[in-house]
Amino acid sequence: MTSEITLYHSPNTRSSGVRILLEELQVPYRLHVLDMKAGEQRQAAYLAINPMGKVPAIRHGDAVVTEQPAIFLYLADEFAEKGLAPQIGDPLRGPYLRWMILYGSCFEPAVIDRALEREPGPMAMSPYGSFDAVLDGLVAALSKGPYLMGERISAADILWGAALGWMTAFKLVPEEPVIVAYVARIRDRPSFRKITAEEVALAARHQEAG
Repeated sequence: MTSEITLYHSPNTRSSGVRILLEELQVPYRLHVLDMKAGEQRQAAYLAINPMGKVPAIRHGDAVVTEQPAIFLYLADEFAEKGLAPQIGDPLRGPYLRWMILYGSCFEPAVIDRALEREPGPMAMSPYGSFDAVLDGLVAALSKGPYLMGERISAADILWGAALGWMTAFKLVPEEPVIVAYVARIRDRPSFRKITAEEVALAARHQEAG
């Protein structure tokens, strides 16, 4: 598919990670910035794109994709020649998919419940079991490093690296040495440094306009 990609975005949100991935993939795209403070994400035009009223979302030709991990999976597979997604038949494909899905289905819910001091619920009903189990699994994987699947970086590392940077900064996740080192490793990538600087400038322009 050669159609232009549109990224529905607001600076310094989950969609910032998608910008970093697009930069890693070296894929051109159009940025559609939503004014979150004005509630543009809850207006009919955007709800037609994402009924959840959240960013990120992308449009690529006739395809509309929402939910951060789904967007990462879609883009890394769509531009497979860039090498950020193990392909079907690769033994790393399963672990890659696991880390992609585990982020949204287990890790974020565990972190949010812990931050809001909510009980996770009975083990049979909890999507993640326990916060400690999720964290211990992450630390164990990163201890083998340097990336989630060993020596090979993937789109999963861009997703997790960006998220863990934010979560450790706000003390939502313990600053375990392997996590701190992993975040530093991802943040040192040219794509991360470039988009981080652009996000600061974009947020400043957005604030001035508001």
